[in-house]
Amino acid sequence: MELPFAESWKIKMVEPIRKSTRAEREQWIKEAYYNVFQLKADQVYIDLITDSGTGSMTDRQWSEMMLGDESYAGATSFFKMKDMVTKITGFEYVLPTHQGRAAENVVFSFLVKEGDRVPGNSHFDTTKGHIESRKAFAIDCTIDEAKDTQLEIPFKGNVDVAKLEKELIENGDKVPFIIVTVTNNTAGGQPVSMQNLKEVRELSKKYNKRVIFDSARFAENAYFIKTREEGYANKTIKEICLEMFSYADGMTMSAKKDAIVNMGGFFATHVEEWYEQAKIKGIIYEGYVTYGGMNGRDMNALAVGLDENTEFENLETRIKQVEYLARLLDEYGIPYQRPAGGHAIFVDAPKVLTHVPKEEFPAQTLTVELYLEAGIRGCEIGYLLADRDPVTRQNRFNGLDLLRLAIPRRVYTDNHMAVVAAALKNVYDRRETITRGVEIAWEAPIMRHFTVKLNRLK
Repeated sequence: MELPFAESWKIKMVEPIRKSTRAEREQWIKEAYYNVFQLKADQVYIDLITDSGTGSMTDRQWSEMMLGDESYAGATSFFKMKDMVTKITGFEYVLPTHQGRAAENVVFSFLVKEGDRVPGNSHFDTTKGHIESRKAFAIDCTIDEAKDTQLEIPFKGNVDVAKLEKELIENGDKVPFIIVTVTNNTAGGQPVSMQNLKEVRELSKKYNKRVIFDSARFAENAYFIKTREEGYANKTIKEICLEMFSYADGMTMSAKKDAIVNMGGFFATHVEEWYEQAKIKGIIYEGYVTYGGMNGRDMNALAVGLDENTEFENLETRIKQVEYLARLLDEYGIPYQRPAGGHAIFVDAPKVLTHVPKEEFPAQTLTVELYLEAGIRGCEIGYLLADRDPVTRQNRFNGLDLLRLAIPRRVYTDNHMAVVAAALKNVYDRRETITRGVEIAWEAPIMRHFTVKLNRLK
């Protein structure tokens, strides 16, 4: 008989987690103003708020932590990291930062100015925040199919090249660069095809624009290219990564995702002019060019993490667990962004809470309900995260409204996934009784979802 699929690792250390009572959770979420970011970690049973910095490192990574060189300048740890980044991406110039949003801050500080328009595929929250905080505009050129959560196509994260070309024709003088997010987080962890990356590159050359990849989950994107795109089945993940990055001029990276470290990131490029400008901003914002806000031990762990997580077996184990949770939700009839994404399941909240109007934030309401049900913390990727339109200051309701269940790497077992699915089923079964959502009591002017205070409507 065919053997069942099993993880490509074994457990060496465990951390206890605690169950809570419904009464405790009701009090805690009220004290947190119905914002799960404001909960204390020990008030959470299964934490799926993010896969960023929450993964379990390997024994090789932990051993490298002990070998970290903490020299202020010229640390050997930096060169370990730099050489690995160059090996996988082909980019010669590498600038460490303490995480991905820091890399965005460094790069956008010299590339984005007031009035600019930055086209891409569903910019994530920090990317959009760094653009809009500079009084520029993030222009979404994602394919329309991404908005239909029940449609099954292999590369739902693709850039619509017709939309992109229209933007370049009409506003090309205001476009400093094109940004492509791989995988496309806001659209549901959906991958971008190699063919699409080639097409974007061809347009960028036609209109003399450069391309940056938001690369937090580039290895997962490479996995989907290998398993879904014709011509790549026999290529290694590392070979696919090199081709992917050949269609870009630079990258920002939150290494807390696909490099599986608790903290770290970098900017990498082949454009010397960009690197020289980034070095100046990096020293101001992050630290000297060979540490950039990172410890040497973390750079060592990052280098090993990049090496290990650009191997097929590691990625397969991770993505199979996401698919397992998806199959359980299929059994219960719970709608999510299909097909299952690389790092998370994105539940289509308006299709679950059909009686909660968009003005009362269905995805945030579903996030609260899941926490109340079983102490499971997800994250709203929807109308709250979308912020207000910078010109009209109206809430933006034109995108998807999703509950993201981001699965940390090598942290939870399939039994935990079964608990998550069962808890969602319980909420789904009583969905007809949930008729009111939440309202905003206080919000920050930008990136409000992290600190927003909400009232629960009755």
